[in-house]
Amino acid sequence: MAKTDSGSKTAPASAKAKPQPKVSADGKTIRAPLTQNPHAIRDTREKVLEVAIGREVRAFRKKLGITVADLAVATDISLGMLSKIENGITSPSLTTLQALSRALGVPVTAFFRRFEEERSAVFVKAGQGLDVERRGTRAGHQYNLLGHIGSNTSGVVVEPYLITLTEDSDVFPTFQHEGMEFLYMLEGEVVYRHGSNLYPMKPGDSLFFDADAPHGPEELTRLPMRYLSIICYPQNSAG
Repeated sequence: MAKTDSGSKTAPASAKAKPQPKVSADGKTIRAPLTQNPHAIRDTREKVLEVAIGREVRAFRKKLGITVADLAVATDISLGMLSKIENGITSPSLTTLQALSRALGVPVTAFFRRFEEERSAVFVKAGQGLDVERRGTRAGHQYNLLGHIGSNTSGVVVEPYLITLTEDSDVFPTFQHEGMEFLYMLEGEVVYRHGSNLYPMKPGDSLFFDADAPHGPEELTRLPMRYLSIICYPQNSAG
């Protein structure tokens, strides 16, 4: 084995320096780095239903490592029919799809995921958000909802608010609800409470937290004040 100039043995290639954990700007280790690639593009969705189903059947079959003949035996569907299905030439019946789903170990709905579907988007021009009544409105807090999409493919509801505080008040509302919340200061200054912690916030500062803990403005340091509040919670629960 090769030796270094000092006489010590070099470590084998497999034992060389391991990748170091990522470190944030403040020197704290990020233990769970984000794995989602925001630039990744999903497979192109098909406009023809038969083609979409066929591609999914082929993909699931190859994932299992079985041939068309194997799938034919497992489903009691002829090789010719399976070939037509995988090539998007014919529209399989519900009974055929059920047989395929059992053999491939996937739900019937999995065969439709490549089919082109509409995705919702909400565009709000400056100053045209919806004013809503929330706890704290009477204390001089204005809530402007910047968009809302109910049922969606993510299973998550997101409520983006532009909150404006123009009146000083001795009574500050305390909020507590399911989900996560993100705050981003645009104007003014506030001392914001989350649980037992206080955060002095100025323009450009942000706060991201579990909204199940009591939270809300503790001290309005400088008015007028504006900040974005983005609340996320599961689709099947109340915000």
